[in-house]
Amino acid sequence: MISLRVRIGALLGPVLVTCLTAPATAAPATSTATGNATSTATSTATVEEQRLDRAVPQEILRRSGFADAAPEFAQSLGAARSYAQARAVVVREGSALWRRAVERAQGRGPDGGDLSRDDDRPLYWARLGMTREVRAYQPEFALDDRQRQALLDTLERTSRGQTDIRHPHGKGVKRVLVTGFDPFTLDRDIRISNPSGASALALDGTVIETADGPARVETAVFPVRWRDFAEGTVERTLRPYLPRVDLFATVSQGRVGRFDIERTNGAWRGGFADNENVGRTETVPVADPATQPQWTSTTLPYAAIVAADTGPFPVYDNTSVTEIPAGGTEPVVRPDGPSPGSTARAGGGGDYLSNEVAYRATLLRDRLGLGAVLPGGHVHTPVLRFGAGNTTEVTDPGFVRNRLDIIAQVRSIVAVAVAG
Repeated sequence: MISLRVRIGALLGPVLVTCLTAPATAAPATSTATGNATSTATSTATVEEQRLDRAVPQEILRRSGFADAAPEFAQSLGAARSYAQARAVVVREGSALWRRAVERAQGRGPDGGDLSRDDDRPLYWARLGMTREVRAYQPEFALDDRQRQALLDTLERTSRGQTDIRHPHGKGVKRVLVTGFDPFTLDRDIRISNPSGASALALDGTVIETADGPARVETAVFPVRWRDFAEGTVERTLRPYLPRVDLFATVSQGRVGRFDIERTNGAWRGGFADNENVGRTETVPVADPATQPQWTSTTLPYAAIVAADTGPFPVYDNTSVTEIPAGGTEPVVRPDGPSPGSTARAGGGGDYLSNEVAYRATLLRDRLGLGAVLPGGHVHTPVLRFGAGNTTEVTDPGFVRNRLDIIAQVRSIVAVAVAG
């Protein structure tokens, strides 16, 4: 491992991967079958679900053993004779999918194929297969749009670990909450994996030994969709747990070759397209906008983190933001954080959902009155890249090694943060 040094935002390297060109339109999907009913998935599938029938997602599902997830779910759902039974199937199978992905990532159970266990993509594509089945579901009992949406919401929450957060009670073990993201920019390269989601699977339910004693880590994964964030998925997931944890970290993929601890988060959406090919350019929509600040700050022990030997990638204390200064009209980059009275145009983590999850989580922390006592903030991982020359294969040794290195360093950063 190398010695890490504190760097400020003025030394920023390449621009965040999330700020590049927007994805193209997805190709249409083919029909599937759902239990007793004929599916109309071609007309009802979302942009994300339409990508599912391409060759790469199918190969990932086949080579991980997750190809059976959606068909078996559809069979169980088709056997339901009431909405209550259908909801019970969704809860059971959504939770089982999350546990299956966690267990595979942590080396339990069968491999299911030759794809490396640390891969987060089987969970993503299997979930989309299941949501597509719910969207196309035509049961024998009456199912209105509100009930169908409730089934989809339940499947999203359960299969993302959001309902499976189980910290220990009592003293002696620190409680840590870590979140990750789905793969994104899939129309640029549908093979993409997200190391933050892989880290969430690898860390969920594990105990990390730190200089301050053991720490139990619980995790969840968020979608890369503007609408879910506007509907409060971050707050709904985190609110029950922030008053009870000792530290939280939202994690996402950021810049090439480096980790960043993002010092400041901004209340601005920059318009980059999400996984539904939808962009949003606006102030981050939150409850009680009259009291909404333009900026929030990390309370992670960033100095201790960047000074520690946590792994092969350098770790930076990123203080840069983009703002419209008070009285001004044009955005400017400030390497040392926002000036008084300025309007946010990008936090240290940019103006995409990485910045927004950090903004929402730290704003929630502050609104719960925990800003002075709860360490929390955002960690950007390096970009996960394929090995040199690999432009078509879904995996390669360098790709796996890179992801494992990032996961291990996320774990080390969490350990330092808990002790710090």
